[in-house]
Amino acid sequence: MPTIYIDGRPYEYERDGKLLQYCLDHGIEIPFFCYHPALSIPANCRMCLVETGLPVKDRQTGEYLREADGSLKIAWGPKPTPSCTTDLVPNLHVRTHRTSPLIRQTQQAVLEFILINHPLDCPICDQAGECPLQIWTYKYGPEGSRFEEEKVHKPKRIKLGPRVILDAERCINCTRCVRFTEEISKTFQLTIIQRGNQNYPATAHNAPFDDPYSLNTVDICPVGALTSADHRFKARPWEMNYTPTICTGCARGCNAYVWIRDNLVMRFTPKKNLQINQYWLCDEGRLDYQKYNERRASGIHLRGDVPVSWEEGLSTLAQLLTLHQGKILFVGSGYASVETLYVLRAVSEKLNPQAPLYYVPHIQAGWGDEILRRDDRTPNSTGAEALGYKPASVEEIAQMIASGSYTLLYWVEDDQALEVLLPHLPAGITVVAHVYQLISGYESLDVLLPAATHLESFATYVNYQGIAQTVQPARQWQQMTPQDWFYLPKSRLDAAGQAVDRWRHPAHIPDCLPSYKMLLMLSERAGLGLSLPKDHLPLWEKLKAELPIMAQAFYPKLLRKEIFRHNQLAFAI
Repeated sequence: MPTIYIDGRPYEYERDGKLLQYCLDHGIEIPFFCYHPALSIPANCRMCLVETGLPVKDRQTGEYLREADGSLKIAWGPKPTPSCTTDLVPNLHVRTHRTSPLIRQTQQAVLEFILINHPLDCPICDQAGECPLQIWTYKYGPEGSRFEEEKVHKPKRIKLGPRVILDAERCINCTRCVRFTEEISKTFQLTIIQRGNQNYPATAHNAPFDDPYSLNTVDICPVGALTSADHRFKARPWEMNYTPTICTGCARGCNAYVWIRDNLVMRFTPKKNLQINQYWLCDEGRLDYQKYNERRASGIHLRGDVPVSWEEGLSTLAQLLTLHQGKILFVGSGYASVETLYVLRAVSEKLNPQAPLYYVPHIQAGWGDEILRRDDRTPNSTGAEALGYKPASVEEIAQMIASGSYTLLYWVEDDQALEVLLPHLPAGITVVAHVYQLISGYESLDVLLPAATHLESFATYVNYQGIAQTVQPARQWQQMTPQDWFYLPKSRLDAAGQAVDRWRHPAHIPDCLPSYKMLLMLSERAGLGLSLPKDHLPLWEKLKAELPIMAQAFYPKLLRKEIFRHNQLAFAI
């Protein structure tokens, strides 16, 4: 394979590419601002400069010339070159800031120039703590600035659109945001206006920046020029813990990081996965986090909103299942995990042999697009159908119950459809439901079981491509074990916090369990004799061996180190 030499060390490469991306892929740090692997390369920030050269050959013999010490004689370029546009070629020699005083001096000059008009407001900037400009300045910047004049002033706190706020004084004109709207979302809503040190991004004729992917410009902004109107001034990065997960807003299953503080979800940000979502998330998916914080079901409740202990609640439910055996309609969900749907199917086979299983599809025609969004708004309808669940509308389920064939409705993890169905159920029907939130009319449920969301459990979901993805807990729940606490990612505040700390709120910790665990506990009390493991890892291994849809899934606990390898998003992309 061809070889290049970076700071005197040889590196082999298999395919053509750019030097900067090769260095990023191999853990060689080179600072940059304007480059992004999914966007075109403008090479306008000049931060990634390196020295490049090639070995000198004797024109007559074709042999490489050597220095007095025996090393190859290198013809270095007349001036530094941006590594983002430098092609990999055999025998390329590169000197970075590690070995070149010229590059170190040049990087200091570039940062000093960028900071001439950049406001020094890091203490109040939302980007502080995950800002490439801040970090590169500490690592590669000059000791101070020679600029003593008044900085150029530009518009501040501009509401570009419903979700993005602009502080033009912080902009360093990397043009990432403009290139995103031109090349990825293709809305062409942003451009650079004005000239020289007065320019900044804006929309034409003050039109709203309502791109459905607008918050991706906040993610890729290397400074605090673009900030999220929703997350602005709510939390610092170091106050939150972050966990790799997926977005459950549609059937794509975009990879994301969920950020938690005081056991509340604060935001979602994209996690790179070139096979599924590349580097992006849609705005609607990432802003749908409030459902994890509001009206969460906690503890088992009987009809009339009567809270009971877990032992009493499960015993009561076991009696109901025995009483209505043979006349139970089991309805799964495209929101439920593979594990939950598998165990629910096993319970149904014991209580209602040969009875069909159903789930309610959530197809929102026209919501999908050619970038990420899918019309199917559930994360696991593919998994449900692979396990034998048949799609049925709310109206069809209401008709099944009205026919008199069923006396008990067992509903699992579809709050939205259940809320629509409840007013149309006939009197006398017994309803048992696993719910995430206290939906309208929840008091009429005979048994309410608090289901853990995918942020509070190990669970597997299969997206529309047939890719199985297993997520891990990101939030606390009341019945978690010491082992669960060990694997749960924690911020510095959460790791050292106690329930008595004034900034902690125990009410934010729901008393819930994954539905598959509740079903296994219920089957044991009802004497169903399910031969299924009680712990998730053995259950997951059984499903992986048995179900073709699980073939490519991996278990998060086995890759726990990934949690701690999270580079700041602006650097990773």
